[in-house]
Amino acid sequence: MPYQKMLAQQKKVLKSPPYWRRVFRAQVRDLQVLLREFWRTLLLFVVILLLGALLMVLFYTDPYTAERITFIHALYGVFGMVFFENTLEFPNQLGLQILFFLIPIMGVGVLAEGLIRFAVALTDKQSRGEKWQVAMASTYKNHVVVCGFGKVGYRVTMELLKFGREVVAIELHPEARFLEKAKEMGVPIIIADARRTANLIKANVKFADAIVPCTNDELANLDIALDARELNPGIKVVMRMFDPDLAKRIEKGFGIHTAFSSSALTAPIVAAQAMRLNVQHSFYVGEKLLNLSQMVVQPGSRWLGWTLEQLYEVVDLTVVYYRNGTLEDMHPNPQLVLEAGAEVLVLADVQTLQEVNRLNGG
Repeated sequence: MPYQKMLAQQKKVLKSPPYWRRVFRAQVRDLQVLLREFWRTLLLFVVILLLGALLMVLFYTDPYTAERITFIHALYGVFGMVFFENTLEFPNQLGLQILFFLIPIMGVGVLAEGLIRFAVALTDKQSRGEKWQVAMASTYKNHVVVCGFGKVGYRVTMELLKFGREVVAIELHPEARFLEKAKEMGVPIIIADARRTANLIKANVKFADAIVPCTNDELANLDIALDARELNPGIKVVMRMFDPDLAKRIEKGFGIHTAFSSSALTAPIVAAQAMRLNVQHSFYVGEKLLNLSQMVVQPGSRWLGWTLEQLYEVVDLTVVYYRNGTLEDMHPNPQLVLEAGAEVLVLADVQTLQEVNRLNGG
Protein backbone atom coordinates (compact mmCIF):
# COMPACT_ATOMS: atom_id res chain seq x y z
CA MET A 1 0.00 0.00 0.00
CA PRO A 2 1.56 3.36 -0.99
CA TYR A 3 2.40 5.79 1.78
CA GLN A 4 -0.18 8.32 0.46
CA LYS A 5 -2.86 5.67 0.72
CA MET A 6 -1.80 4.92 4.29
CA LEU A 7 -2.20 8.61 5.19
CA ALA A 8 -5.63 8.70 3.59
CA GLN A 9 -6.59 5.63 5.61
CA GLN A 10 -5.41 7.37 8.79
CA LYS A 11 -7.71 10.32 8.04
CA LYS A 12 -10.64 7.94 7.69
CA VAL A 13 -9.85 6.42 11.09
CA LEU A 14 -9.70 9.87 12.67
CA LYS A 15 -13.04 10.93 11.17
CA SER A 16 -15.03 7.73 11.57
CA PRO A 17 -17.69 7.50 14.33
CA PRO A 18 -15.88 4.67 16.18
CA TYR A 19 -12.90 6.97 16.66
CA TRP A 20 -15.02 9.60 18.38
CA ARG A 21 -16.53 6.92 20.59
CA ARG A 22 -12.99 5.94 21.51
CA VAL A 23 -12.27 9.61 22.31
CA PHE A 24 -15.27 9.69 24.64
CA ARG A 25 -14.15 6.49 26.36
CA ALA A 26 -10.64 7.93 26.64
CA GLN A 27 -12.03 10.97 28.46
CA VAL A 28 -13.84 8.64 30.87
CA ARG A 29 -10.55 6.79 31.38
CA ASP A 30 -8.87 10.14 32.02
CA LEU A 31 -11.18 10.71 34.95
CA GLN A 32 -10.56 7.18 36.25
CA VAL A 33 -6.80 7.69 36.06
CA LEU A 34 -6.98 11.09 37.71
CA LEU A 35 -9.03 9.70 40.58
CA ARG A 36 -6.37 7.02 41.03
CA GLU A 37 -3.60 9.62 41.01
CA PHE A 38 -5.36 11.95 43.46
CA TRP A 39 -6.74 9.42 45.94
CA ARG A 40 -4.29 10.62 48.61
CA THR A 41 -5.65 14.16 48.34
CA LEU A 42 -9.23 12.88 48.61
CA LEU A 43 -8.28 10.64 51.52
CA LEU A 44 -6.60 13.53 53.37
CA PHE A 45 -9.71 15.68 52.90
CA VAL A 46 -11.94 12.90 54.27
CA VAL A 47 -9.59 12.44 57.24
CA ILE A 48 -9.83 16.17 58.04
CA LEU A 49 -13.63 15.95 57.98
CA LEU A 50 -13.85 12.80 60.10
CA LEU A 51 -11.18 13.83 62.61
CA GLY A 52 -12.71 17.29 62.97
CA ALA A 53 -16.16 15.78 63.50
CA LEU A 54 -14.79 13.35 66.10
CA LEU A 55 -13.13 16.18 68.06
CA MET A 56 -16.38 18.13 67.97
CA VAL A 57 -18.36 15.18 69.33
CA LEU A 58 -15.85 14.65 72.14
CA PHE A 59 -15.24 18.25 73.24
CA TYR A 60 -17.79 20.65 71.72
CA THR A 61 -20.80 21.88 73.68
CA ASP A 62 -23.20 24.58 72.59
CA PRO A 63 -22.15 27.83 74.34
CA TYR A 64 -25.80 28.75 75.00
CA THR A 65 -27.47 25.41 75.82
CA ALA A 66 -24.41 23.37 76.90
CA GLU A 67 -25.76 20.50 74.81
CA ARG A 68 -23.50 18.07 72.97
CA ILE A 69 -23.99 17.29 69.27
CA THR A 70 -24.29 14.05 67.33
CA PHE A 71 -21.60 12.82 64.96
CA ILE A 72 -23.73 13.59 61.89
CA HIS A 73 -24.38 17.12 63.17
CA ALA A 74 -20.66 17.55 63.83
CA LEU A 75 -19.68 16.20 60.39
CA TYR A 76 -22.10 18.58 58.70
CA GLY A 77 -20.73 21.45 60.76
CA VAL A 78 -17.09 20.65 59.89
CA PHE A 79 -17.96 20.30 56.21
CA GLY A 80 -19.59 23.73 56.35
CA MET A 81 -16.49 25.22 58.02
CA VAL A 82 -14.32 24.12 55.09
CA PHE A 83 -16.44 26.28 52.80
CA PHE A 84 -16.79 29.12 55.34
CA GLU A 85 -20.43 28.27 56.07
CA ASN A 86 -20.43 27.80 59.84
CA THR A 87 -23.52 26.08 61.26
CA LEU A 88 -22.10 25.70 64.78
CA GLU A 89 -21.93 28.43 67.41
CA PHE A 90 -18.42 29.68 68.17
CA PRO A 91 -17.21 27.78 71.30
CA ASN A 92 -15.89 29.13 74.57
CA GLN A 93 -13.02 26.63 74.89
CA LEU A 94 -9.67 27.94 73.57
CA GLY A 95 -8.71 24.62 71.96
CA LEU A 96 -11.94 24.43 70.00
CA GLN A 97 -11.64 28.11 69.03
CA ILE A 98 -8.26 27.31 67.47
CA LEU A 99 -9.80 24.26 65.76
CA PHE A 100 -12.52 26.46 64.26
CA PHE A 101 -9.76 28.41 62.49
CA LEU A 102 -7.58 25.42 61.58
CA ILE A 103 -10.28 23.31 59.90
CA PRO A 104 -11.10 25.86 57.14
CA ILE A 105 -7.40 26.58 56.54
CA MET A 106 -6.45 22.89 56.25
CA GLY A 107 -9.55 21.93 54.26
CA VAL A 108 -9.27 24.76 51.76
CA GLY A 109 -5.53 24.18 51.42
CA VAL A 110 -5.94 20.50 50.60
CA LEU A 111 -8.83 21.14 48.22
CA ALA A 112 -7.12 24.01 46.42
CA GLU A 113 -3.88 22.08 45.92
CA GLY A 114 -5.76 19.03 44.68
CA LEU A 115 -8.08 20.95 42.36
CA ILE A 116 -5.23 22.89 40.78
CA ARG A 117 -3.23 19.72 40.10
CA PHE A 118 -6.39 17.98 38.87
CA ALA A 119 -7.20 20.82 36.43
CA VAL A 120 -3.65 20.95 35.09
CA ALA A 121 -3.54 17.17 34.66
CA LEU A 122 -6.95 17.08 32.96
CA THR A 123 -6.11 19.78 30.40
CA ASP A 124 -2.42 19.03 29.80
CA LYS A 125 -2.21 15.29 29.14
CA GLN A 126 0.76 15.43 26.78
CA SER A 127 3.14 17.05 29.28
CA ARG A 128 2.67 14.16 31.71
CA GLY A 129 4.67 11.95 29.36
CA GLU A 130 5.47 8.38 30.23
CA LYS A 131 3.71 8.36 33.59
CA TRP A 132 0.43 9.35 32.00
CA GLN A 133 0.78 6.82 29.16
CA VAL A 134 1.30 4.02 31.68
CA ALA A 135 -1.64 5.22 33.75
CA MET A 136 -3.87 5.25 30.66
CA ALA A 137 -2.72 1.78 29.61
CA SER A 138 -3.59 0.43 33.06
CA THR A 139 -7.29 1.19 32.42
CA TYR A 140 -7.51 -0.90 29.22
CA LYS A 141 -9.02 -4.39 29.13
CA ASN A 142 -9.53 -6.85 26.23
CA HIS A 143 -7.22 -4.69 24.14
CA VAL A 144 -4.38 -5.53 21.75
CA VAL A 145 -0.77 -4.79 22.74
CA VAL A 146 1.47 -3.92 19.77
CA CYS A 147 5.20 -4.25 20.52
CA GLY A 148 7.38 -2.31 18.12
CA PHE A 149 5.87 0.82 16.60
CA GLY A 150 7.78 1.00 13.35
CA LYS A 151 6.17 0.82 9.93
CA VAL A 152 4.61 -2.61 10.49
CA GLY A 153 3.45 -1.80 14.02
CA TYR A 154 1.87 1.43 12.81
CA ARG A 155 0.04 -0.32 9.96
CA VAL A 156 -1.21 -3.06 12.29
CA THR A 157 -2.47 -0.42 14.72
CA MET A 158 -4.26 1.40 11.89
CA GLU A 159 -6.04 -1.79 10.88
CA LEU A 160 -7.05 -2.61 14.46
CA LEU A 161 -8.38 0.90 15.10
CA LYS A 162 -10.31 0.78 11.86
CA PHE A 163 -12.19 -2.26 13.17
CA GLY A 164 -12.89 -0.69 16.55
CA ARG A 165 -10.23 -2.53 18.56
CA GLU A 166 -8.36 -0.71 21.33
CA VAL A 167 -4.57 -0.71 21.21
CA VAL A 168 -1.70 -0.08 23.61
CA ALA A 169 1.74 0.19 22.01
CA ILE A 170 5.27 -0.37 23.34
CA GLU A 171 8.23 1.14 21.48
CA LEU A 172 11.89 1.04 22.48
CA HIS A 173 13.08 4.16 20.64
CA PRO A 174 11.72 7.57 21.76
CA GLU A 175 12.54 9.08 18.35
CA ALA A 176 10.52 6.49 16.39
CA ARG A 177 8.83 7.90 13.31
CA PHE A 178 5.17 7.18 14.12
CA LEU A 179 4.97 8.06 17.82
CA GLU A 180 3.26 11.41 17.30
CA LYS A 181 0.67 9.81 15.00
CA ALA A 182 -0.09 7.27 17.73
CA LYS A 183 -0.71 10.04 20.25
CA GLU A 184 -2.92 11.90 17.76
CA MET A 185 -5.09 8.78 17.48
CA GLY A 186 -5.32 8.41 21.25
CA VAL A 187 -3.20 5.25 21.43
CA PRO A 188 -1.27 4.99 24.73
CA ILE A 189 2.36 4.36 23.84
CA ILE A 190 4.95 3.27 26.39
CA ILE A 191 8.59 4.05 25.62
CA ALA A 192 10.31 0.97 26.99
CA ASP A 193 11.86 -2.39 26.13
CA ALA A 194 9.02 -4.85 25.60
CA ARG A 195 11.38 -7.75 26.39
CA ARG A 196 11.22 -6.78 30.06
CA THR A 197 8.27 -8.34 31.87
CA ALA A 198 7.74 -5.19 33.95
CA ASN A 199 7.04 -3.20 30.78
CA LEU A 200 4.51 -5.76 29.55
CA ILE A 201 2.76 -5.40 32.90
CA LYS A 202 2.67 -1.62 32.35
CA ALA A 203 0.79 -2.26 29.10
CA ASN A 204 -1.74 -4.33 31.12
CA VAL A 205 -0.93 -7.54 29.23
CA LYS A 206 -2.56 -9.56 32.01
CA PHE A 207 -5.95 -8.27 30.84
CA ALA A 208 -5.19 -7.98 27.10
CA ASP A 209 -6.98 -10.04 24.46
CA ALA A 210 -4.00 -10.27 22.10
CA ILE A 211 -0.37 -9.24 21.68
CA VAL A 212 1.47 -8.50 18.43
CA PRO A 213 5.28 -8.54 18.76
CA CYS A 214 6.38 -6.96 15.47
CA THR A 215 9.84 -5.54 16.07
CA ASN A 216 12.67 -6.03 13.55
CA ASP A 217 14.30 -8.63 15.84
CA GLU A 218 12.56 -11.99 15.57
CA LEU A 219 14.28 -13.39 18.67
CA ALA A 220 13.07 -10.37 20.62
CA ASN A 221 9.57 -11.05 19.25
CA LEU A 222 9.76 -14.64 20.51
CA ASP A 223 10.99 -13.47 23.91
CA ILE A 224 8.09 -11.01 24.16
CA ALA A 225 5.57 -13.65 23.10
CA LEU A 226 6.72 -16.18 25.70
CA ASP A 227 6.73 -13.57 28.48
CA ALA A 228 3.21 -12.51 27.51
CA ARG A 229 2.05 -16.14 27.65
CA GLU A 230 3.45 -16.45 31.18
CA LEU A 231 1.55 -13.36 32.31
CA ASN A 232 -1.65 -14.25 30.46
CA PRO A 233 -1.90 -17.91 29.33
CA GLY A 234 -5.06 -17.23 27.33
CA ILE A 235 -3.68 -14.32 25.32
CA LYS A 236 -3.73 -14.52 21.52
CA VAL A 237 -0.18 -14.15 20.14
CA VAL A 238 0.45 -13.00 16.57
CA MET A 239 4.16 -12.68 15.96
CA ARG A 240 6.12 -11.21 13.09
CA MET A 241 8.98 -13.40 11.85
CA PHE A 242 11.28 -13.39 8.83
CA ASP A 243 12.38 -17.04 8.69
CA PRO A 244 9.52 -19.23 7.37
CA ASP A 245 11.02 -22.47 8.71
CA LEU A 246 11.51 -21.06 12.20
CA ALA A 247 8.01 -19.60 12.08
CA LYS A 248 6.50 -23.03 11.38
CA ARG A 249 8.43 -24.62 14.24
CA ILE A 250 7.35 -21.92 16.69
CA GLU A 251 3.71 -22.11 15.60
CA LYS A 252 3.73 -25.89 16.03
CA GLY A 253 5.66 -25.90 19.30
CA PHE A 254 4.06 -22.95 21.08
CA GLY A 255 0.72 -22.47 19.29
CA ILE A 256 1.82 -18.97 18.26
CA HIS A 257 0.51 -17.59 15.00
CA THR A 258 3.24 -15.93 12.97
CA ALA A 259 3.35 -13.57 10.05
CA PHE A 260 6.25 -12.77 7.79
CA SER A 261 6.14 -10.64 4.64
CA SER A 262 6.29 -7.03 3.56
CA SER A 263 4.62 -4.54 5.89
CA ALA A 264 1.77 -3.85 3.47
CA LEU A 265 0.73 -7.52 3.52
CA THR A 266 1.58 -8.19 7.15
CA ALA A 267 -0.58 -5.48 8.70
CA PRO A 268 -4.07 -6.65 7.65
CA ILE A 269 -3.22 -10.31 8.33
CA VAL A 270 -1.80 -9.60 11.77
CA ALA A 271 -4.71 -7.33 12.67
CA ALA A 272 -7.25 -9.98 11.66
CA GLN A 273 -5.35 -12.71 13.52
CA ALA A 274 -5.32 -10.53 16.63
CA MET A 275 -9.11 -10.52 16.47
CA ARG A 276 -9.12 -14.36 16.66
CA LEU A 277 -10.52 -14.83 13.14
CA ASN A 278 -8.03 -17.51 11.93
CA VAL A 279 -7.25 -15.54 8.79
CA GLN A 280 -4.92 -17.30 6.34
CA HIS A 281 -4.50 -14.42 3.91
CA SER A 282 -5.67 -10.83 3.47
CA PHE A 283 -5.59 -8.49 0.53
CA TYR A 284 -7.04 -5.21 -0.65
CA VAL A 285 -9.37 -4.84 -3.61
CA GLY A 286 -9.43 -1.08 -4.02
CA GLU A 287 -10.32 0.19 -0.55
CA LYS A 288 -11.94 -3.11 0.48
CA LEU A 289 -9.97 -5.49 2.72
CA LEU A 290 -10.90 -9.11 2.04
CA ASN A 291 -9.81 -12.10 4.11
CA LEU A 292 -9.57 -15.85 3.60
CA SER A 293 -10.48 -17.51 6.89
CA GLN A 294 -10.45 -21.21 7.73
CA MET A 295 -13.22 -22.34 10.03
CA VAL A 296 -14.46 -25.63 11.47
CA VAL A 297 -18.22 -26.02 12.07
CA GLN A 298 -18.58 -26.44 15.84
CA PRO A 299 -20.99 -28.94 17.47
CA GLY A 300 -22.97 -26.07 18.99
CA SER A 301 -22.90 -23.91 15.86
CA ARG A 302 -26.03 -22.20 14.61
CA TRP A 303 -24.93 -23.28 11.15
CA LEU A 304 -25.78 -26.95 11.83
CA GLY A 305 -28.35 -28.13 9.34
CA TRP A 306 -28.04 -24.99 7.22
CA THR A 307 -27.36 -25.17 3.53
CA LEU A 308 -24.67 -22.93 2.07
CA GLU A 309 -27.45 -21.03 0.32
CA GLN A 310 -29.08 -20.24 3.68
CA LEU A 311 -25.71 -19.09 5.01
CA TYR A 312 -25.27 -16.78 2.02
CA GLU A 313 -28.68 -15.20 2.76
CA VAL A 314 -27.68 -14.35 6.35
CA VAL A 315 -24.09 -13.19 5.90
CA ASP A 316 -22.23 -11.66 2.96
CA LEU A 317 -19.49 -14.20 2.27
CA THR A 318 -18.32 -16.79 -0.23
CA VAL A 319 -17.34 -20.36 0.65
CA VAL A 320 -14.40 -21.17 -1.63
CA TYR A 321 -13.55 -24.60 -0.21
CA TYR A 322 -15.40 -27.33 1.72
CA ARG A 323 -14.07 -30.53 3.30
CA ASN A 324 -15.84 -33.11 5.44
CA GLY A 325 -14.37 -36.58 5.73
CA THR A 326 -13.68 -37.83 2.23
CA LEU A 327 -15.68 -35.07 0.56
CA GLU A 328 -13.62 -32.16 -0.76
CA ASP A 329 -15.05 -29.48 -3.01
CA MET A 330 -13.41 -26.33 -4.37
CA HIS A 331 -16.79 -25.09 -5.64
CA PRO A 332 -19.35 -26.46 -3.15
CA ASN A 333 -22.97 -26.76 -4.19
CA PRO A 334 -25.20 -24.10 -2.52
CA GLN A 335 -27.54 -26.92 -1.41
CA LEU A 336 -24.74 -28.62 0.57
CA VAL A 337 -25.77 -29.07 4.24
CA LEU A 338 -23.27 -28.01 6.90
CA GLU A 339 -22.34 -30.66 9.47
CA ALA A 340 -20.30 -30.58 12.68
CA GLY A 341 -16.59 -30.98 12.03
CA ALA A 342 -16.75 -29.76 8.44
CA GLU A 343 -13.93 -27.43 7.38
CA VAL A 344 -14.77 -24.38 5.28
CA LEU A 345 -12.61 -21.67 3.78
CA VAL A 346 -14.57 -18.43 3.48
CA LEU A 347 -13.86 -15.12 1.77
CA ALA A 348 -15.28 -12.06 3.53
CA ASP A 349 -14.45 -8.76 5.19
CA VAL A 350 -13.55 -8.54 8.88
CA GLN A 351 -16.98 -7.44 10.09
CA THR A 352 -18.60 -10.40 8.34
CA LEU A 353 -16.01 -12.80 9.75
CA GLN A 354 -16.74 -11.54 13.24
CA GLU A 355 -20.47 -12.24 12.73
CA VAL A 356 -19.73 -15.66 11.22
CA ASN A 357 -17.45 -16.51 14.14
CA ARG A 358 -20.24 -15.53 16.56
CA LEU A 359 -22.80 -17.68 14.76
CA ASN A 360 -20.36 -20.58 14.78
CA GLY A 361 -19.98 -20.34 18.55
CA GLY A 362 -16.46 -18.81 18.41
